[in-house]
Amino acid sequence: MLDPSIDHLMAKADSKYTLVILAAKRARQLLDGAAPNTESRSNKYVGVALEEIAQDILVPPESNRGTK
Repeated sequence: MLDPSIDHLMAKADSKYTLVILAAKRARQLLDGAAPNTESRSNKYVGVALEEIAQDILVPPESNRGTK
């Protein structure tokens, strides 16, 4: 079973696509040398990013749905 679970992560963002983009951007920052903001059980950058999202350390931007 994955930890954090997708259900837990989906409660943090308005769509799974938002989660993917947020995690990918943070993983890229970590790859480029940024320090993780939490103690992580994961050895992989995407896993660290997902744990940061689950712990509300990394928060998705407000939804722009309905605006032009």
